[in-house]
Amino acid sequence: MEIKQEDQLIRWLKIVGKTTKYFFIALIVLAALFALFILYLRSQPLPETTINETTTIYGTDHSVIATLYKGENRVFLPLSQIPKYVQQASVAIEDRKFYEHPGFDIKRIAGAALTDLRHMNKREGASTITMQLARNLYLSLDKTWTRKFKEAILTIQLELNYTKPQLLEMYLNQIYYGHAAYGIQAAAKTYFGKNASELTLAEASMLAGLPKGPRFYSPFRDMKAAKSRQRIVLQAMVSEGYITQQQADAALAEPLKLASPESIKGQTIAPYFRDYVVKQAKEKYGIDEELIEHGGLKIYTTLDPVMQQKAESAVHKYLPKDRPLQAALVAIEPQTGYIRAMVGGRDYKESQFNRALARRQPGSSMKPALYMAALENGFTPLTKIKSEPTVFTFGNDETYIPRNFGEQYAHDYITMGEAIARSDNIYAVQTHLAIGPDKMVTMAKRLGIDSPLKPLPSLALGSYPVTPLEMTRMFATIANQGQKIEPLAIVKILDREGKLLVEAHPQVQQVVSRENAFILTHMLEKIFAPGGTAHRVSPLLHRPVAGKTGTTDYDAWLGGFTPQLAASVWVGYDDNRRIDNFADGRQAVPIWADFMEQALTGKPAAVFPVPPGVVPAYIDTASGKLAGKDSRNPELMYFIPGTEPKEYYEAPKQEKYEEPKKEKSFWDKLKFWN
Repeated sequence: MEIKQEDQLIRWLKIVGKTTKYFFIALIVLAALFALFILYLRSQPLPETTINETTTIYGTDHSVIATLYKGENRVFLPLSQIPKYVQQASVAIEDRKFYEHPGFDIKRIAGAALTDLRHMNKREGASTITMQLARNLYLSLDKTWTRKFKEAILTIQLELNYTKPQLLEMYLNQIYYGHAAYGIQAAAKTYFGKNASELTLAEASMLAGLPKGPRFYSPFRDMKAAKSRQRIVLQAMVSEGYITQQQADAALAEPLKLASPESIKGQTIAPYFRDYVVKQAKEKYGIDEELIEHGGLKIYTTLDPVMQQKAESAVHKYLPKDRPLQAALVAIEPQTGYIRAMVGGRDYKESQFNRALARRQPGSSMKPALYMAALENGFTPLTKIKSEPTVFTFGNDETYIPRNFGEQYAHDYITMGEAIARSDNIYAVQTHLAIGPDKMVTMAKRLGIDSPLKPLPSLALGSYPVTPLEMTRMFATIANQGQKIEPLAIVKILDREGKLLVEAHPQVQQVVSRENAFILTHMLEKIFAPGGTAHRVSPLLHRPVAGKTGTTDYDAWLGGFTPQLAASVWVGYDDNRRIDNFADGRQAVPIWADFMEQALTGKPAAVFPVPPGVVPAYIDTASGKLAGKDSRNPELMYFIPGTEPKEYYEAPKQEKYEEPKKEKSFWDKLKFWN
């Protein structure tokens, strides 16, 4: 009996030995398979993913004028620029074992699994930071076993490919904080109006509590719930030893200054200019639209936010409130071509159509191109043409009958300077035909007008449509002493890593002589003098200005400049209805004057520089000769040497008056008789 028991014991020991052997072999095989699986996952690239980032557009002072994003407002920040409080608060509340586990917190997962089994549904979450990152980067938010399996695989891959700091950096830039804010930088701007690097402990703990339920814990919606969540975050930080209880209590008691609710709606300065910048980035510089909208670009522009505000204010001030009269304004710095302000309409919310880029008839505001061509073709400021109703015949006996505004004619010979001041149409058409209509077409293009023009008599009166941007460029060329510069809206574009994609520099071209540019400028100053078409706004202006008004049945313009700034204003209706010259048609002039004076506030008044190639002369305006001692109202004019008058004015000599001799009386004769 005892022998049998010994045999059974031996057999049992042999079975145990074999089982143990197979068990260890199985363990080794499983370990090898797991190692191979890990190596396989390590060798496999992670799925492609695109982290959408907000593109930021900056003004000339580096202030933000607009942000571009579709759905996800995100600005990527390296971990070094994210405060420790933000990092610690997020780890403490979301994944306290983050730095210790390999991507999974087994204890939390086991507890969550038991809860799910107890309730027979997937209600408990135990996601680590890495698991959340995998889900947000690659997967949907569906609570299915298939999604969870994929999430586990991707979590392992993330842990294999990135360090813990890299994972935390990705998480803090990816996670959703509510109100379209993705990532900690957008969250800091949205809720507190500051950069993430400036967040306090109180603010950091408030934001760290949002990802669990942005809608429930948003301080904009429910401050009580937000404070309750903040308390939980702070206590978690205390438990992990990141802060003391005293620090937590102080942070909880600290008043939070939230950004205004309006600021989270993405306020934009100069929306018409923003659209123009995006168009330029795509069409001129070849930047892909997807990269512009989601690539986290930094676009530095030429816009002056202060000038832009003055431009919008001037437009709103003078446009009537009871009818849909529209306006456009463009301002350019002549020396650089930088677009400093752009208004494309009275209200961007009502209409996104940018009228600064729309073609309308410029009327007489196009005449500077004509008179610049005339100066190059033998005309001087003293060239005289008779102003009277005239019928012009051209081509195949075609006739053209221009008229002056209000049928006002001098019925006498007037000079070019007088024609500019009065905006005399007869003088303009006579000049146009005298030098050859093609000369004005060529000159307009040289000065910056790219719209198609035809050499017809009516071109002298601005019959072919152009854009306010082109008109401003023309006036800027004259202001810049005949040097044309391409209008620039973008200075440079950087990608999210700071790599330079675009850098623009002013391209200068001398298109007319400095002398003729100055001579024309001096005559264009006359429109603001007594008798000029813009004299009524001269009290608003306290610096030298030059310009030209223009009015058609449907459009009203004023374009002009100082040495520092050129601007054009258009006023009219989108539906091309006629404008009332004594109401709507008069609004372009005060808008321009108000803007120019306000835009240059704080800058010293500058005179137009006189080039060395011109000679000044005081002229007797009645005779066109050099002013003499008998001239009553001499006027200073400038000429190309050799074209100035040579003779001085002298008043016509009058015969001396002699008293008629009286016949001496008898007594006179007697008195002197001897």
